Amino acid sequence: MINVVSVGTPGDDVSQELDRLIKLRGRDLRLRKVDQQNAVKIVNHLIESLLDFLKNNEDQPLFRDVSVLTSGSYYEMVKINKPNEFDIMLKLKVPRLEMAELEEYQGVFYNLKLLKYTREEIKHFLLEDERTVSATKIKAEMHRLVRKFISSHFKGKGWVVCRKLVNSPAVTLEFNNKEKEDDVMSVDIVPTLEVPQGWPQAARAGPNINNWLGKKCRRQIVSKAVYFVPKRPKGRTLTDNAKESWRISFSHIEKEMMQYHGNKKTCCESSSNKCCRKRCLQLLKCLIEGLKQRYPKELEPLCSYHGKTAFLHVLSDRVTDSLWSPSQLSVSFMNLFGYFERRALDGSLPHFFVCHHNLFSPPAFPKRALTFLTNALKEQRDLGLPVLKMPSPSAALVPDPDALVPDPDALVPDPDALVPDPDALIHPNPINDTDSIVAARSYVLVYIGLLVVIVCVGIGCAFQN
Repeated sequence: MINVVSVGTPGDDVSQELDRLIKLRGRDLRLRKVDQQNAVKIVNHLIESLLDFLKNNEDQPLFRDVSVLTSGSYYEMVKINKPNEFDIMLKLKVPRLEMAELEEYQGVFYNLKLLKYTREEIKHFLLEDERTVSATKIKAEMHRLVRKFISSHFKGKGWVVCRKLVNSPAVTLEFNNKEKEDDVMSVDIVPTLEVPQGWPQAARAGPNINNWLGKKCRRQIVSKAVYFVPKRPKGRTLTDNAKESWRISFSHIEKEMMQYHGNKKTCCESSSNKCCRKRCLQLLKCLIEGLKQRYPKELEPLCSYHGKTAFLHVLSDRVTDSLWSPSQLSVSFMNLFGYFERRALDGSLPHFFVCHHNLFSPPAFPKRALTFLTNALKEQRDLGLPVLKMPSPSAALVPDPDALVPDPDALVPDPDALVPDPDALIHPNPINDTDSIVAARSYVLVYIGLLVVIVCVGIGCAFQN
C-alpha cells in the first residue's frame, strides 16, 4: 500500500514518494549565483555594445533611438537549470499608430498603420499604401544590423547570429563558451513597436485579476501601453495582411505581475512570508521541457508560454497566499498540473489577456499534437511524474573483471530482479503500448544473456584451476 501524506485541504493527498520528488526537484531548479553573475556580465556587455552601435550607425536612422525592455523567464526570476536564455525587446521610436485586428486570429494579430502620412524615417518600412508598417521589413533590417554589429565588434569572440525563422520575431544570437563547449547561451533581440492609446477591443475586458491582485492594480495594468512584435501567424496559406502582421505582447505586464504576485503586498518580502508560486511554475516549465526533449516532433507546438498561461489562470483563481506556502509546494504544483492537464483534455487554453483566443486551437496547435500531449500528461500522472526525476548515469556496458569471479549465491537469479523498472517502459509514443511491451521483453532477454555469460566465464575459470 502506498503511503500518503496529507499536505493540504481535504482531497489534496499526495503520496510520500511524489511529495519527496517534487520538493527535491524544486530545489535542484535554482540557479547558481556564480552562473547568474557570469551570464549577466556577458549579456550586459553585448547589449550595451549593441545600443552604442545602433546609436552611431549611419545606415538606418530609425534604429538609432531605441530603448531596452527586458522580458522572459530570467528577468521574471523563474528560469530553470541554467541562466542560458535572455529576451531583449528593443522599442523603436515611431509616430502614433492605429491597430487593425485580423479577425480570423481572435484578437492576437494586427496590422499597424500610421495615423497620418509621414516623412520620418519610418517611411522606409511602409507598404505601398504608405501607412502600414511592414513587419518583414523591420525584422529583416534588424537582422542585417545585428549581423553587421557582430562581424565588426564581436568577430571571433564566441557570438554567432542564428539563421532567420519565418515565425520568430527575434534575431537570435548564440554564445559558445570556449572553456565549456556544451555551455551555450542564447539572446533573443526583438524589435518592438508601442501603441500607447489604449488596449485593442479584443483585450479590453482585461485580465481576470480583481480577486487576486485587486481592482486598483487591474486599472493600472489596463492603462499601460501595449507592445507589438513582428510575428506572423502559423500556416501555409497566409494572406498578404497576415504575412505583414504583428503579434500583441503583454510581456512587460506579465513581468510586473510575476514580481508583485501575492494577494497581499507583503508576500515574499521576507523569509517569514515566502510563497511557492514561482517554484510551481518552474516545476511545470521543467515538465514541459522534459516532455519536449523526449518527444520533440510530436510536441513541437508546445512551449513554456502554454505553461505560463495556465499558471496565471490558476493564480487568478487560487488567490489566498496561505494556499501557496512553501509547505504546500506538492499540493500547489499538482493543482497546477491538474489544471494544465484538464485544459489539454478540453482542448481549450484561453489567452490570459485576450480571453476568447484559444492557445490550444489549430493551426497553432494541431489536434494530433494536442491528443499526444493529453496522453503524455496522463502517462506522467499515472507513473508519478518520471520526467521530473534527475537522469542517472548509465551502467557500464563492459563488466568489471573482478565481477567475473562468480559468487555461488549470485548464480541463482533473483526473481524480482527480472521485473523491469516501470520507468524504463515509457515509450516515446504514449498512445501505443505495443512497443513498450516488446522493450520489456528485450530487457529481460538481455539480462538473462548477461547472466549466462557470467556463469560460463566462472565455470571456465574453475576448469582451468
